[in-house]
Order: sequence, then structure tokens, then C-alpha cells
Amino acid sequence: MVFNFRKRAVAEEVSPPSASSSNLTETTGAEVPDTPKHFEKRHKLDPNLPIKELRSGDNILLTGNAEKGVEIETTLLEDDNNSPYPEVAAAVRNYDVDIPANTIRAWVIGLILCTAGSAINMLFSMRNPSISITTYVIQLAAYPIGLLWDVIFPDRRFSVLGLTFNFKPGKFNFKEHVIIVAMSNAAYGGGFLYATDVLIAQQVFYNQHFGWGFQLLFAITTLCTGYGLAGLARRFLVWPAAMIWPSNLVNASLFHALHDRSPSDPSKSNGWALSRYQWFLYVMAGAFLWYWFPGWVFQGLSYFTFICWAAPKSITINKIFGGLHGYGLLPTTLDWTIISGYAFSPLIPPFHAVANTVAGVVIFFIALSMGLHFSGHWYAEYFVVQSSSAFDNTGAVYNVSRVLDDEMVLDENKYHEYSPLFLSTQFAISYGLSFAAVAAVIVHVALYHGKQIVSQFKLGRRQEDDIHMKLMRKYKDAEDWWYLALFAVMVVLSFAVVCAWPTGFPAWAYIVCMLIPLVWTIPIGIVQAVTNIQLGLNVLTEFVVGYMLPGHPLAMMMFKNYGFICMTQALYFSQDLKLGHYMKVPPRAMFWSQLIASIWSAVVQIAVMNWALGNIPNICADDQPDNFTCPNGRAFFTTSVIWGAIGPARMFSGDAIYSSLRWFWLVGAITPVITWFLARRASASTFRFFRSINMPLLFGGSNMLPPATSYMYLCWGAVGLIFNYFIKRRWNGWWLQYNYITSAALDCGVAIAAIIIFFTLYLTSARLPKWYGNYDVFDTLDQTGMAIKSFVAGGETFGPATWP
Repeated sequence: MVFNFRKRAVAEEVSPPSASSSNLTETTGAEVPDTPKHFEKRHKLDPNLPIKELRSGDNILLTGNAEKGVEIETTLLEDDNNSPYPEVAAAVRNYDVDIPANTIRAWVIGLILCTAGSAINMLFSMRNPSISITTYVIQLAAYPIGLLWDVIFPDRRFSVLGLTFNFKPGKFNFKEHVIIVAMSNAAYGGGFLYATDVLIAQQVFYNQHFGWGFQLLFAITTLCTGYGLAGLARRFLVWPAAMIWPSNLVNASLFHALHDRSPSDPSKSNGWALSRYQWFLYVMAGAFLWYWFPGWVFQGLSYFTFICWAAPKSITINKIFGGLHGYGLLPTTLDWTIISGYAFSPLIPPFHAVANTVAGVVIFFIALSMGLHFSGHWYAEYFVVQSSSAFDNTGAVYNVSRVLDDEMVLDENKYHEYSPLFLSTQFAISYGLSFAAVAAVIVHVALYHGKQIVSQFKLGRRQEDDIHMKLMRKYKDAEDWWYLALFAVMVVLSFAVVCAWPTGFPAWAYIVCMLIPLVWTIPIGIVQAVTNIQLGLNVLTEFVVGYMLPGHPLAMMMFKNYGFICMTQALYFSQDLKLGHYMKVPPRAMFWSQLIASIWSAVVQIAVMNWALGNIPNICADDQPDNFTCPNGRAFFTTSVIWGAIGPARMFSGDAIYSSLRWFWLVGAITPVITWFLARRASASTFRFFRSINMPLLFGGSNMLPPATSYMYLCWGAVGLIFNYFIKRRWNGWWLQYNYITSAALDCGVAIAAIIIFFTLYLTSARLPKWYGNYDVFDTLDQTGMAIKSFVAGGETFGPATWP
């Protein structure tokens, strides 16, 4: 294989008309010739591009209007002083400011917050209920710390052993702020180190302990292999303007709101002159105060299923309207954590992404699920509609210890004496949809983005650049060989991890494992960059390793960790690289800050995990007095038994109960071809609709269900409909100015309130206010998990007499 990585184009200088300040960066570069025909080909199926731009190009092509063609072409090619995407243009500045980013101040604050956040998230991930320090909280907390730094340290140069440095090179600025947030996001953007789930399951439940060397190498290679992939994929996921990464627009809006207090222009924001900083403070304060009601005073506001309150013992009512284990067909909640807890803020993804996701929920998790469930398919009458647990043939939670021998390996005789594995209706459907989404994303990206991917690979840095790409030419790039070398080093260390210890994970299986993120990182990254919704590879990795290495649960856990988390980390890093791209932070500063933070965070989290396992009495036991029951490690252990010991062949192959779900692979591969054909042949009146259909999202947008519920996704979709359709269409100026900052304020206010409630009330064993809204509302069949039609008598079972 030959790698032909192209260098960054040499910058020429041109001034954006809107940039009048002397300290603005003025850059441009070689352009790729474009025409309305080429523009139409490249962007026709881009659902984020305003439809009027495409229609202008279509009209030129149809009428052959040469003068209008020159006018539009000039607009497309020369009037490039802002992003062609209105959301990006509203949230991201189209000029650069010459201020320091890679400073001692940024590194010290970043590493302190990285250390504190990593330790807190790791420790409390072992507790149920848990708490997590999010990057929004870090972004908010870093600002006053930076201002405090400015008060303490002088603005003067020091010289030590020939090295000159300044603790305060000017005021704390937004580029330093970006470095701090990027370090935290790289370290624990997913909450905590996923590899610790494997290590806890291995050490506590499998009684294997390979020592600190294994733990540290396993943790670091998981994180940093993904970073190498992100760098190699940045020409597809970061540089193109079409890869907007909507969640970064929230971060960018918050950075500018904190560092720029200027009022809004009423002529551009539907009459509002309030600065975004003021609006952020008002909304955050309101969210903080309100969350004390669903978080403590009136917890019934979370699952506000009042129909179930009125008929708490009706099985049918609780199945249809229940929010926890039912269909949740009346999605009413007054708790932001229910709306955004699993699918994140509905104010961030574009409306077409919200619509595709909700359509998938309605079609599969409501319509199809109801047909299957109420007809008794898959023995559904013995289970609730939705549960993330696996069950046996008495309706009880599957007891994995009954099918394992003393070496924690599947005992065939015990397995056949006990029970096959059963799933709730929606859990089973979720596996089928995962199969479909994995197949659909490859076909979808090949059809919708294939030409652009090939073009970007050939052209390197010389593809059609937006203003942000041109401005970034000022800075030296982190070379491709840096990322390639990092990836190679991590692969070598990973081979050492799997081969030097008795993991049961053969080297050839690791090679297969790494092919999964190599193939799927770019397709899934493109979908996430366009829609803000990430499709997971967890089911695919479990499926593959279950067939490859049956009866090897530790190998299964490691395979899943490398295959799934490497891609997830690659996408976290890509998202941060795009944030640095938007905020004009030097790429080399982003490279080193993310890399160092990742390695240091892995060391901190492994240290905290080992400290907790060695010092907290009875840790990971079900009856641990302080609730340090290790819920994630326990769930990972159960998953390893189901997929590594029992295996997918016994669930999906031959005459297995859920063998029909294999057809979803074919459905996922075919449907994007149909929608692509319809979009290309659609009339002007139906083009917008067909262009917006995204089959990977239809299948996989609701990939957090379970443990999320259809009720949560319907609530999420309702809020997304209000903000990203009705408000955006009716008050577009207000939406462009305040939508993303509203999302950040809601997340920050609720997160701060949740942290305070957790540490001041839950950890002190304070008692909830005793009244109907905190106790009786949870005494329904839905909340107790008892909305079940049929129960077996003692000593009886249901299901097949024999099973694979």
C-alpha cells in the first residue's frame, strides 16, 4: 500500500471585506475551478445546504442563461467570505484574531481540569446512581479560573536557562479556552475511560489481574489509536465545509458569548438586542432553578405519564403510555435530562436528522413493535415492551452464572439444562436495526458522498475551501506522518497487549478487529458531522467476535473495546479538530494538547480505579453500602457472557429464536439505493423531502434504545420540531442568534444543579420529600416493570423445548 499524503497549500494573502481590524488574519489560496454544474453535482444531495442555492443552479442549467450563470458562479466562487451554511455563519466568526493559544496558562488550567474531571468521572462511574462532569461544565468552569489566573499572575517575561516565557501573555482568551476544552473532551468526552469496564469485569468478576502495565497500555492504546485514525481521516471529516459538526456550533457560540459581551443587532435577530452572554445567564439560571423540581421536589415531572397515574394497574394502559417500559405514546416531560440524557440536546441536530430519527422510532419501535408484541411474537406476552435486561424461560432476569463453569467458560450441559436467552420486543428490534444501520451507512456514504471522498483524497488541501479553511492556512499543520506514526506505534503496543498476556485474544483477531474502525470511521463520521448523531459499532463488534472466538469472553471484551472505542475516540478527536478549525487554533497545538491529555487521563483513571478497588470496602457487590456496585463493569460482564460465551450463533443463526433479524442486513444495504434513486429523480416539489431521507439515521438514529426509551426519543423529537422547524422557519434571525446558546445554557444549568443535588443530598442520604409526586407516581405497572400479560406458575417454563 502506498500512502501519498499531500502537503498544505501555500497561503496567499487576501483580506475578508468584513475584517477591518489590523490584527485580523488575511489569507486565501489556490481555488478549484467551479461552475454551477459542478456545484449542483457536488451539493445536490446535501440536506444542510439551503435549497434556494441549488434551485438557482438548476435554473441556470435548464435555461442556459449565461449572464445569470456568471452571476451565480461569481457568488459561489468569489463571495466566499463566510460559510455557505447559515448555522455555521451565525455561530463561527469568518476572521482570525492574532492571539496566543499554546500558553502555560492554557496547559496548566487544562491539565488541572483534565485531572479533576477524569478522577471524578472514573470514581463515580463505579457508583449507582452516577454523576458525570461534562465538557460543557468544563467550558463554563474554565472561564472564571482563567480570569482568576489573570488577577494572580503578572504580565511579564521570565527567562530561565535561556528559556523565555510569560505566565500571562495578555488577557485570558478564547483560543486558550478552546485548548482547555479540547483537552477535557479528549480525556473524558464519553464520561469515563471505557477500557475500565473491561478491566473491572476482568478483575472483579473473572478474577484475573494482569497488573498495572497491562492496564495502562490497554487504556492508552484504546484512546490513542483512535487519535491516529482521526488525523488520517481529517481531510474527509474536518477540512470540508459540508462537515459542519453541529455540536461544535454550540461550543463556538458559548465561547463567543463568554468572551464577547456585545449586544445583538435587532435587525438580524427579530428585534432582540439582548447579548448572547446575557441570554445564556438567564436561561442557565432558569434551568438550574427548575431542575430542583424534577431532580428532587417533584420527581414525577420526569416521566410525566399522567394517564398511567390514573390507571396504575392497567396492563394495556401502562404498555401503551408508559414511559419507562412501554411505548410512551403521550410524550410529556418537564425534565431536560429525559429529553437530552441519551440523544443529547435536540436543539443541535438539523431538523432533517431529528425527523429521520423520530420516523425510525415511530416505524420500528412503535408500529412494528406493537404488531410483534401484541401478537405474542418472540413470547412477548411474558415480558415488558422494553427492557435492557436479558431473560430466561421463566421470565426472570437471565442468571449467567448458571451457564458457566469454574473457569468462567460456557458449559453446554448447564446451558441446555437452564434456558435460551430471551429479549424484550424493543431490545430484539434494536439488534435488527443495528445490523441494518451498519450496512446502510456504507452504501449511503458511497452513493451520497463517494465522489467527494475520492475528489478530496486526490486534491488534498486544494478542494473547494470555505473561508475557515483558507484562514487556517496561516498555521503549520500537524503533518500526516505524525498521525501515521502515532497510529503505527499504538498498533504495535496493542499487539503487545493482546499477545504478551494470556488474554485469549490471538494476534490475527486483532488485525480483523482494527479493520472495523478503518472501514467505518469515515462513513459514520460523515453521518455524524452532517447530522450530529453517531451510529455505534458496539453490536457489530460483538457480532463479529462472537462468531470468530466463541467461548472467549475476555477476548470478546477486548475486541469490542478496540473495534468500537477506537472509532468512537476517533470521532471525538475529529470533532475537536473541527472545533479548533472553527476557532482558528493552530493544529499543532491541538495535536499535542489532545495527545498529552489523553495519555495523562488514562493514567489518572487507571490509578483511581485501582485505588477504589483496593480501598472501598465490598466494592462492586450488590449490597455495597455506599452504592459503589460497579454498574458499568457488571453490565459489561453480562454482555461478555451473552456474546462471548453464549454467542450470536445461538441467538441469530439457524433455528434460533431471533434468526429472522438477520434479514435486516439486507434491508439496510438495499434501502439507501432506493432513496438515492428517488432523490435524483424527484420533481421540484418532492425533491426537498427525498433529499432529506437518511436511511442510516432511520435505522440507527435511535441506537441508544435501550437503555433509552421510545418515550425519551419522542420527547426529544417534539422539542427538536419546535426549535429546529417552527422557530427556525418563523423567527430565523432569533434562531440563528440564540438557538445554540440556549442549548448550552440548558445543559450547563441542569448539569450544575444535578452535581449539587448529587453531592449535597444523595451522598448525605437525605430523604426525598414524602408526597404523591415522589412516591405514588412511581407505583405503576410501567415504573415497577410489571406491565406483563402472562406469568408462568412455579416450576413451569415457556419457550421452545430445545434450542441451539
